[in-house]
Amino acid sequence: MTKLQSWQRTMWILWFGVLFCSSSYTMSVPFLPLFLFDLGVPESSVNLWAGIVHSSAFLVGAVMAPLWGLLADKYGKRKMVIRAGLSLAVIYALIAFVQTPWQLVGVRMLHGFVGGFVPASMSIVATVAPKEKLGWSLGMMQAGTMTGGILGPLFGGLLAQAFGLRRSFVVAAIIILAATAAVIIWVKEGKAETEAADKKREKPVTYRMAFRNRALMSMLMLLALFQLSVNMIQPLLTLHIAKLQGGLQGAVLSAGFVLSLIGIAGILASPIWGRLGERKGYYRILVVCLLCAGVVVSMQFFVQDLWLFAVVQFIFGLFMAGISPIVNTLVVQSTDEQFRGRSFGLTTSANQVGSMLGPLIGGLLGLAVGIHWIFVATGMIMFAAGISIWLRRRNELGQTGTAAKS
Repeated sequence: MTKLQSWQRTMWILWFGVLFCSSSYTMSVPFLPLFLFDLGVPESSVNLWAGIVHSSAFLVGAVMAPLWGLLADKYGKRKMVIRAGLSLAVIYALIAFVQTPWQLVGVRMLHGFVGGFVPASMSIVATVAPKEKLGWSLGMMQAGTMTGGILGPLFGGLLAQAFGLRRSFVVAAIIILAATAAVIIWVKEGKAETEAADKKREKPVTYRMAFRNRALMSMLMLLALFQLSVNMIQPLLTLHIAKLQGGLQGAVLSAGFVLSLIGIAGILASPIWGRLGERKGYYRILVVCLLCAGVVVSMQFFVQDLWLFAVVQFIFGLFMAGISPIVNTLVVQSTDEQFRGRSFGLTTSANQVGSMLGPLIGGLLGLAVGIHWIFVATGMIMFAAGISIWLRRRNELGQTGTAAKS
């Protein structure tokens, strides 16, 4: 058996770390709309409250992510992973004790304030992985996140069914604590990070310089749009599944199964998209994923059966799984190594902005037109983003070819 290299060992430890972090998240957050009923929210306004609860964490997270990225570059990415993990364990435990919707919103805002476990872990992997393995490594990390996306809803659904939602939040806290312990014990600061810190002292790279980077800003805008479109559906998905199956009875378990299918698709597809990006070109694969994901999710407009809804969600997950790791790879390629922590802070901030606006827009659209039209809107945004990236890339290559001839 081949001995793992140092960067591979670090990657796999962090892979399990993001798996546990994602599991703890998806054990609790997707079921918060149903938890609102326990807090006394009437059915007539649950869609709006679900949007507020989801968006509150992302509002704070969008502001804090660049700061955590700056601190990661200054003091070490490992320390940021540990800080986020310990804080999240406390936050998940607090959810179990809230008594009103506004208390839940407050805890979710704390959730956004302390976040950063996954992006800091991604930043470490992007720093230690060889350039020729970057796409595959970040694809594997995305697969780890998706694996947690499978285990979380299933485990959370079973726990909620057996013991109630509140106890599942406590288990989520224990799981993220275990992930943090693994990082404390096995992940060490790498030489590359120390060298990057030395370079930083010699010639600092600032946020102002990054904002002049057109490739970086383009990817950040794409991430925000992607998360906005995906999260338009998120707060209404569990309630929609309940309607498809004919009632709230067992809806948590059904939702856990359907959400897990997206995770399964991500595990299968993310490393494959990463390798295809290395061979065929990252921009080409990104356009394919955006266009196909947009078409597939729009098809949910016509779906009235739960089994068919699950099948379409799985296919959607296959294409959706390629978008984030490829964008992260392109961000890494377009930024300096000493800016690595802050670049992932900016991608997190872009994700948070989209994740904040998406549930609010989705909640309002859910009241006005119903979820079927939200699937269409999601698909149109992704398809339009794919066309935009393709046209911009074709124009850039055309200009490069013209300059080479002259």
